[in-house]
Amino acid sequence: MSLTAQQMNDNKQRFLDLFAAHVKREGSDKLLDYLVNKSDFFTAPASTKYHGAFDGGLALHSLNVYDCLKNYLDRPRVKEEYKLNYSDESIVICSLLHDICKADVYVRGTRNVKNEHGVWETVPTYFFEDNLPYGHGEKSVYMITGFMRLTREEAFAIRYHMGFSGSEEKGNVGKAFEMFPLAFALSTADMEATYFLE
Repeated sequence: MSLTAQQMNDNKQRFLDLFAAHVKREGSDKLLDYLVNKSDFFTAPASTKYHGAFDGGLALHSLNVYDCLKNYLDRPRVKEEYKLNYSDESIVICSLLHDICKADVYVRGTRNVKNEHGVWETVPTYFFEDNLPYGHGEKSVYMITGFMRLTREEAFAIRYHMGFSGSEEKGNVGKAFEMFPLAFALSTADMEATYFLE
C-alpha cells in the first residue's frame, strides 16, 4: 500500500485539527512544532515491513489508533459496566502520540528479493536506525515529557501500549493494565488498528 500526497496531507491536517481542538497543556505548542517542523513524523512509515510500512504510515496508524480508542471508550459496556471515562485530551494524547518514538528512525534503502519468476531484483525498503535507543513505549513517554506533562495514567498507557506482544516483563504489563485501565484500552486500540485496519 502507499498513500498519495493528498492522503498524507489530509492525515496531517486531521491530526493537527484533533490536537489543536483537544490538547491545551503547557508545552503542547512546542511538541506540535517539533512534530511538524523538526521531525519526519508525518512522512515516516510505521514500521520497516509490517503495518504502515510506507510513507505517511506513522501518521495514518496514529489516526487509526485514535479512531479505535475513541470507539472502544464510547461503547456502552465500557462506560456503564467498566466505568471508563477519559477526557478527549487524554484520548488524543495517548492515541496520537503513543508511537512518537518512531519519528526519525526509519531510513530509506534498498534490498534484493526474488520476484515471482525467481529473478533477483532491487526493491525499496526501510531500515531501522535509532539514535536514541531508549526502548519503545518508554521512549515515547520520554519524548513527550520533554515538552509537556502527562498524567500518570497517560504515561502508563503509552509506556505499555504494546501489551503482551512487546518485550516488556509480562507481569508488569498485567499489573499496568490492572492499575491503569487506559493502558489496556490503548493496547487494544493499537492491536485493532494494526491487525484489522492495516
